[in-house]
Amino acid sequence: MLKRVKTWGPGVLLLAPTIILVGVFVYWLIIENFRVSLTNQHTAKPSNKYVGFENYSNLLADPNFQHSLWNLLILTVVFLGGTLIFGFLWAWILEQPALGEGFFRSVYLFPMAVSFIASGVVWRWLLSSLQTGQPGGERTTGLNRLLDSVGLGALQNDWWSNPTWGIAAIAVPAIWQLSGYVMALFLAGFRGIPDELREAARIDGCTEWKLYRHVIFPQLSPVMLSAVIIIGHMSLKLFDLIRAIVPDANTYDVQVPATLMWVKYIGSDYADAAAIGTILLVLVAMAVIPYLMYTSRAEKR
Repeated sequence: MLKRVKTWGPGVLLLAPTIILVGVFVYWLIIENFRVSLTNQHTAKPSNKYVGFENYSNLLADPNFQHSLWNLLILTVVFLGGTLIFGFLWAWILEQPALGEGFFRSVYLFPMAVSFIASGVVWRWLLSSLQTGQPGGERTTGLNRLLDSVGLGALQNDWWSNPTWGIAAIAVPAIWQLSGYVMALFLAGFRGIPDELREAARIDGCTEWKLYRHVIFPQLSPVMLSAVIIIGHMSLKLFDLIRAIVPDANTYDVQVPATLMWVKYIGSDYADAAAIGTILLVLVAMAVIPYLMYTSRAEKR
């Protein structure tokens, strides 16, 4: 018995602090959050009266929450599509023999070094909704001023102030910031394909399109899946970039579940805030768990 303790004892002692910290500050808080979401604590006054899933049903029937889910869907689609397109194109360009690859790779990756808060402050100025045709429009700034100065004033728009598609404008800085990361993933995937495989395909008479379609693209599918999962779950919990660009967290045009949760929390509606947090956790789990299952099966093969 003493021998066994000496064998696994040091490992347990080494992992114990991490296990305790994760257990308390992750799993216990998740359980406590779920417990609060089942109560009627809609004010700062403590309440232990359980109402079951009533808060969830009320939220799902709330037009504001439905609008936030719709905004989240638009944000995810635009954010994911933009990063995948630009990330793949940049990786494809750098994968070709070219001068200055290291310089351009650094340029593409540089936005990752900037926090969402810092970039959000700059993009707030760039995405100013003021247009030259509006009262006071002579003070137009950012992209609208650039469009007007080059004679494309007709392309000026409200950016994030549009109640239907304004959230798509928020995805623009997110795409700018994360496309370099996706590029790095795809570039690693390109570099992992053996040159012999490409040469064999060319000898067999494959055109460049067929080479990419039947040889290279299938090899990049794991990279694509990783990028989709990583960017997808980041979009689900995006909060700091939206708050940095939009001064008011309760702005209807760009409301998403994460910002709505903050509004509920600072309004002392702890039950609804906890319910929204649980819903976000479920959405993230739906994105991450299939990826974990896929990687687990791939490792077993």
